Amino acid sequence: MKVNVHAVNFTVDGKLVGFVQERMDRLEKYYDKVVSSDVFLKVEKTSEKENKVAEIKIHVPGDEFIVKKQCKTFEEAVEQSAESIERLLIKRKEKVKSNI
Repeated sequence: MKVNVHAVNFTVDGKLVGFVQERMDRLEKYYDKVVSSDVFLKVEKTSEKENKVAEIKIHVPGDEFIVKKQCKTFEEAVEQSAESIERLLIKRKEKVKSNI
């Protein structure tokens, strides 16, 4: 799967990009028709500790899913977003199977 990582208002290091790529690759075992994904990493300008935002956009044939999570670290935000995407992909796969 093609994964595009976009860092908004900061520079992302290779370790974080590797983590995101690895986590997104694991999504293919839930639904193998994923075309690509866009991961947007942002730092919110707030006084709160939970100011890291991960927004994941997954493209599948005929649809796209968007999930946004805000946490203390990018890794945690990406993990929570990916778990939500997993549930969406499982529902999508069951829906496609029931239509056949």
